[in-house]
Amino acid sequence: MHLQVTYVVDASVTQDDNFRRYYFPTHNFTVASFWSPFLVRAHKVDPNASTYSGMFNLYLDEPDTNWTTKMTEFDYVIMSAGHWLLRPTMFYEGGQLVGCHNCLAPNVTDLTMHYSYRRVFRAAFRVFNSLEGFRGTVFLRTFSPWHFENGTWDNGGDCVRRQPFRRDETRLDGINLKMYMTQVEEFREAQREGREKGVRFRLLDTTDAMLLRPDGHPSRYGHLPHENVPMYNDCVHWCLPGPIDTWNDFLLHMVKNEGG
Repeated sequence: MHLQVTYVVDASVTQDDNFRRYYFPTHNFTVASFWSPFLVRAHKVDPNASTYSGMFNLYLDEPDTNWTTKMTEFDYVIMSAGHWLLRPTMFYEGGQLVGCHNCLAPNVTDLTMHYSYRRVFRAAFRVFNSLEGFRGTVFLRTFSPWHFENGTWDNGGDCVRRQPFRRDETRLDGINLKMYMTQVEEFREAQREGREKGVRFRLLDTTDAMLLRPDGHPSRYGHLPHENVPMYNDCVHWCLPGPIDTWNDFLLHMVKNEGG
């Protein structure tokens, strides 16, 4: 038996599944998704290369207009990004090549992904603090840790656990901790500036809670069976119910606190 709480109307202005809008007439609100994994303008160096292995050019001081031009239409914005910045990337600022991450190119400084990670969040937050007419609330959903064991994602790493960690079994450290702290540092600076401009920034902090849930993305089940993708173990995408459902609980509580 199919049960439905309410009816939704597809209000998308494009057929691109990366940019969808859904209107809920019984509640008079619209939910929209904007796909921008780097938050800034980006494109493949080789258009024919695999999305999983190809190099990307990132323009770190040019926020992606696919999302920036639409933000004044919304009262609440949830921003999240992270794992795509681990890919091989070339960094541009002011139109000039300034470095890279894992590019192995001669005469190009490897600034590491931490350089681009900080820059893209700084650029994205500045959009809201400089956007004429935006008076909404911006939620930063913090970095989602992975749970690879016995190797990295592309070198034999696996996520074999079927139960949550106990608090004393794990801790946030290494690259997960550094990415989380980078986000929070840039968020705090944007929040300080936002107070002066009437823009509200709120921290949807899911990182520590998700650290305890390695059971939410077990092993090789991160894509549909018929999809032709490299068969890496997926310890990144939350493919089972439970952990990310709590994100909605956190968000609802925070929106209520905003008076929404």
